[in-house]
This record gives sequence, structure tokens and C-alpha cells, in this order.
Amino acid sequence: MPTAKIYHNPRCSKSRATLELLKTQHDDIEIIKYLDNPPSVSDINTLLKQLNLGVRDILRKNETEYKEHMMSDARLSNEQLITMVHQYPKVLERPIVCYNNKAIIGRPPENVLELFK
Repeated sequence: MPTAKIYHNPRCSKSRATLELLKTQHDDIEIIKYLDNPPSVSDINTLLKQLNLGVRDILRKNETEYKEHMMSDARLSNEQLITMVHQYPKVLERPIVCYNNKAIIGRPPENVLELFK
């Protein structure tokens, strides 16, 4: 059985709830505290493919870093935004769970159950 990964922020209630739900579904879980260990540009590109989303779909638009670095600017390329997500991981939507080459955002936490069907 493949390892499940969670991009986790322990200070976030949705992330904590998603992790607890994930523990009921799977025994082998890699917990990535992405604020301490930001995903690389390559990791973010992989996440986007697994999520089947664009980079703007995984940005937390209310975060200070999003506003300070003007990430809403339509002139920013996807590559520039992905680099910014790496530099400022707080803007990454959370939690993201990956399993079996697919990923889903755990908002609400029950969304992750789709990965195990």
C-alpha cells in the first residue's frame, strides 16, 4: 500500500482534523510540516498535477504574504507564482493530502476520503 502524504500545519484546525481522519484510513502517513520544510518548485508542480489545479487555485488569498507580494497580479506567470509559493509557503492552501499519485485539499477534511475509494 502506498504511503499517504499530508502537507500539514499543526496550528490549523482543518489540517489537524484532516490528519486525524487520515489516520483512520491509512497506517503509513508521511507528515510534511510545510512551513518548516517548504515544498520545492518541483514538489509544487507535482502537487498541481496531482490536484489537477492551477497554481492560483491553491493560494490562500487572505494571507499577509499574498497581499504583500502582490500575488493577485495577473501579470505574474505560473512559474513566478510557484516560486513564490516555495518562498512563502504560508500562502499554500492547506492541508493537501497525496495518495496513489492523486491529491486533494482537505477542506472540508472529509474530502480526503475520496482518495481511498
